[in-house]
Amino acid sequence: MIKIGSALFEACEELEKERGISKEVLINSLCDAIVAAYKRQMRNKEATNIEAILDEQSGEIGVFSTKVVVDSVEDDETEIAIAVAKEIDEDVEIGDEVKIEVTPEQFGRIAAQAAKQVITQRIREAERNLVLNEFLEKKGTLTTGIIQRVENRNVIVNIGKTDAIMPQKEQIPGEYYKPGNRIRVFVLNVKETTKLPQVIVSHAHAEIVRELFELEVPEIEDGIVEIKSISREAGYRTKIAVWSNDPDVDCVGACIGPRGSRIQTIVGELKNEKIDIVRYSEDPVEYIVNALSPARVVSVDILADDEYSHEAMVVVPDDQLSLAIGREGQNVRLAHKLTNWKIDIKSVSQMEKAEAENIKNYSYDEEPEETDGFANVDEEELQEEIEEEMNQQALDEEDIQADEESTGEGEETSEE
Repeated sequence: MIKIGSALFEACEELEKERGISKEVLINSLCDAIVAAYKRQMRNKEATNIEAILDEQSGEIGVFSTKVVVDSVEDDETEIAIAVAKEIDEDVEIGDEVKIEVTPEQFGRIAAQAAKQVITQRIREAERNLVLNEFLEKKGTLTTGIIQRVENRNVIVNIGKTDAIMPQKEQIPGEYYKPGNRIRVFVLNVKETTKLPQVIVSHAHAEIVRELFELEVPEIEDGIVEIKSISREAGYRTKIAVWSNDPDVDCVGACIGPRGSRIQTIVGELKNEKIDIVRYSEDPVEYIVNALSPARVVSVDILADDEYSHEAMVVVPDDQLSLAIGREGQNVRLAHKLTNWKIDIKSVSQMEKAEAENIKNYSYDEEPEETDGFANVDEEELQEEIEEEMNQQALDEEDIQADEESTGEGEETSEE
């Protein structure tokens, strides 16, 4: 047995406090390292019956070989004679297993280096699994970190036991990320790597707005007010649709707070990003009207409402058209994302002009089309009419001829 002393256990306890790695994991790593060192020194890496045992009471560790008690030994490495086994334990019988200490008097430099590598590797694996499990639980939630540095347009944020990466597409446009500043980020994804897990965070995700409202509005946390939908263009504007499960509670007023205190806190956290709080409605017409606020709407015409498409035509006053569409189409784009409806916006004058053109086109299409003096006459019917007329003319000519002949005969008779 090798005397270790209490210093090892003290180091294990301190490492557990600093990195959160349990004492048992460290002790098991030490035992595996001793076994690896023994196999390396004895040049027998294939041995499977070798194990290290640590006695915490005495502070000693040793290497033991497990052998099966037999009557006649055929393999010295895995078997032991019954007579030899009786010297170790008098109660053993054939077929039992006994542990024989094979601890070398001293490990060589190479074996000690192998033990160090095993311990280091096990500690890294334990730390990686610890971080991975912790942030897998935090995936999809909001957390606070400290900006460390900016590398290749990526912001490195320390969020506790590891550094997270904020890609450029997850950053707010125009935002300056100063090292040392605290920042609230959304844990977007956790990727397992050979080293520490790679955590991807976002400062532009729409769920950040949801988390902030849940923190600031107790009615949302209690389930009285419900967030139905969120659409966000980070750094510019956000629309959030809310609904109250209690008719006595105003969902919009609850989110705004007394004198706007709640919404002002959220806006300050989002660096003065504009937020439109929209009242949710199951009626698509009312929901679309609310989503297009602050623009006033004259009418909403539902063009398609099925499982394949949702389309609506919205008419607004002439002076509200630019407000309804928004700068570069931002307002209608956010309304589309919020309601999941395809929205086409026209002004009153545009609709009147379009209706006048439709009436004109309709009147023109109704005029008869003349062809060779006939209006909308089928060719077959025309041919039949021509044939009937020709037959009638032929019959008339026969009748005339017959009358003339009859008249001539009568005149001849009277002369006689």
